[in-house]
Amino acid sequence: MQRTVTCPHHAGPLPVLDDLSPQACRARYEALLAAARGRAVVQPDIPAPGVLADDAVRSRETIPGGWYCTFRVPRGTALRIVNTDGVPGVAALIWNADDPTERYNPADTLKVQWTTRVRAGLLLLSDMGRVLASVIADSDGVHDSLIGAGLPAEGRRNSRENFLLAAAKHGLDARDVGPCVTFFAGVRVQPDGALHWDPASGRAGATIDLRAEMNLLVALSNCPHPLSPTPAPTPGAIDAVLWTPPPASADDPCATAGEEAVRAFQNTARYFA
Repeated sequence: MQRTVTCPHHAGPLPVLDDLSPQACRARYEALLAAARGRAVVQPDIPAPGVLADDAVRSRETIPGGWYCTFRVPRGTALRIVNTDGVPGVAALIWNADDPTERYNPADTLKVQWTTRVRAGLLLLSDMGRVLASVIADSDGVHDSLIGAGLPAEGRRNSRENFLLAAAKHGLDARDVGPCVTFFAGVRVQPDGALHWDPASGRAGATIDLRAEMNLLVALSNCPHPLSPTPAPTPGAIDAVLWTPPPASADDPCATAGEEAVRAFQNTARYFA
């Protein structure tokens, strides 16, 4: 008899994977792939940029071109990043604030969700299989988690050095500076496997909202993406807003996007149990 597990975000039981035959695993793989490819982009009904109520806003920060900032984002709080001046990329490192040895894992984030494109309705996963943050809103869907941060270059600041400085402020070091996600910087994989810059990247006014599903430590670096065709020596400013989003509903689109999302939220719930 096949064992099952249950989850409050899932309508039915989930199979225990160790009990599946090779044929059943293959069929499950194909079903999950088909479901992911047909999944629609769903965004919760949240306030648009510029119209957050004053009592919802917890803090605002402007990050000039070339600089960085760190934030502690409590569980349930949202971080809105605004590409105010149309910069070609905002790199982000994300750690579990309660245990920074747990951090953002781009490989699992993309692989488990069957995509190379971070967008609304998807999750940013940790290297422990838990949900660090949910992408609850996204204006453009042009983000990169394949290439990584810009490296040292003569004459301008870069995200690698910014991240080392940001980590040091919280008692961390180079061992804690792992792969990042870069918002507003689209990289597309061509049929031949080559990586190309998406010209839709870096639109002024673009926004993305991340809801913290754990207590987070976030470092943002306002430096050009390595593939940006015109990396200005000193890009414009970005804005970061911490705000209180509406509570997640029982049918929250991020938590119910598929079996992978359900399992990730299960793992996160156990961590806080």
